[in-house]
Amino acid sequence: MTEQERRDLVQSYYGKLVQIAFDRPVGTRHEKNGNAWVYPINYGYLPGVLGGDGEELDVYLLGVYTPMNEPCLVKIVGAVFRSDDNEDKLLAVLPDAKIPNASDAAKEVDFQERYHASHVEMWDGGSK
Repeated sequence: MTEQERRDLVQSYYGKLVQIAFDRPVGTRHEKNGNAWVYPINYGYLPGVLGGDGEELDVYLLGVYTPMNEPCLVKIVGAVFRSDDNEDKLLAVLPDAKIPNASDAAKEVDFQERYHASHVEMWDGGSK
């Protein structure tokens, strides 16, 4: 998948309500490439939708700080695009939650994104 195809896929979900599943709820410890962290936010994926890495498209759920263990309906409000690998992430909030600005969203995902060359893009509220 090219970088443009990845971007188009991710942006096609902006503003949509989707059901996501969780594989790393708040408090989950994860180790990768010699780095270890505990998830301060809920992390999951969009079932059946493959991202640039060939696995299901990942989703950070912003603004919910208790562990989410069951699938739930969320609104996609932005994305984290990585220039150093092909694993972009969707950013989501609960359907009636306020959409954070890019700076606040970046702070929430920094626990993991600090290890990558990435940037946050927020949905502008328009239709895609």
